[in-house]
Amino acid sequence: MGLVQNVRDDGFAGLEHNFLTGQLEDLVRWARRRSSWPATFGLACCAIEMMAAGGPHFDMARFGMEVFRASPRQADVMIVAGRVSQKMAPVLRTIYDQMMEPKWVISMGVCASTGGMFNNYAIVQGVDQVVPVDVYAPGCPPGPETLLHAIVTLHGKIETGEILRRREHNGGGAGLVVEQLDGQSAGGVLVPAEPVTASAAPGNFDIGTR
Repeated sequence: MGLVQNVRDDGFAGLEHNFLTGQLEDLVRWARRRSSWPATFGLACCAIEMMAAGGPHFDMARFGMEVFRASPRQADVMIVAGRVSQKMAPVLRTIYDQMMEPKWVISMGVCASTGGMFNNYAIVQGVDQVVPVDVYAPGCPPGPETLLHAIVTLHGKIETGEILRRREHNGGGAGLVVEQLDGQSAGGVLVPAEPVTASAAPGNFDIGTR
């Protein structure tokens, strides 16, 4: 009751030296890191692992991401989980454009990152041709451990401001690649060998083959 009693007796003067100072930009980045709500875009088997990451065992709520949003207006991070078909690519881009800035993209699994085993005309050979990707999570499929590793990496870069500097330098996504932690083999195909090329401008994407 000491601190409470001091405030009751002396008002704010009773707080003594219990105050913080800092830059507003640091506070904003701190808040963004701890309240990045994901927009689900589960397209294939990787979505099952994403659901597992949101369960009580892995407890994604620890990182302020317990609320998966169906509305892009309320989401900060898009997790593309699985291969993207040519028909789905415009839908993916539309949802990305409807998300509020700043927004981030995690490419989950080799099928989202490179097309994976689906090397054919029907599948986009890398979601970075449609939206700018900030973090690649390798695996086939990547387990919850790898996805959480990608999320924590993204959060760290958000708080330091490095992710915005990388985006400006690349002219697209930050293009971070995390290590696979769950031991599920990706068959030697991990992430795109080429730099991220998709623009962050609305409606600007090319879904041609590599």
